[in-house]
Amino acid sequence: MPPAQPTAGKAQLDAVLRKAAAVWVQPIGFASRLVWALWPSRAPYAGSLLVATGGTDQDVEGLSDGAACNVVIAAADSRSRLAEIDCVAQLVEPDEATTVALTAARRNARPNWATVYQLRLV
Repeated sequence: MPPAQPTAGKAQLDAVLRKAAAVWVQPIGFASRLVWALWPSRAPYAGSLLVATGGTDQDVEGLSDGAACNVVIAAADSRSRLAEIDCVAQLVEPDEATTVALTAARRNARPNWATVYQLRLV
C-alpha cells in the first residue's frame, strides 16, 4: 500500500503548520496521541515536524528512532483532517537555535524533554 499523501498542497500545509499548536501522531501499532510540535522553516529541519518527548514532557508510546508513524494535521477552522501523512521518526540532536525554538513552542509549561524526533512530512 502506498504511503498516505497530503490532501492539501504544500503551501496550505505550510500555512496551517506554522500556526498549529498540535498534531496527531500515531506510531504504527500504537494509539494516536495529540502532541505539540514545531514546524521549523529553516534547514536542516524545514519540511519536517519536530516532536520533543520524554523527561517530564509528552510521552508518545512507540515513537522511537526509525519508527514508522502516521501524522494527522487538522484544519484549525473546521477540525477536519487536512492531511494524513506517513512518516519515519528520526532521532535528532537539535542545535542551539532549534532548542530555543522548541522552548518557545512549548506554550503551557516549562519544557523538559529527553529526546527530539524529526518527522519528515514533505
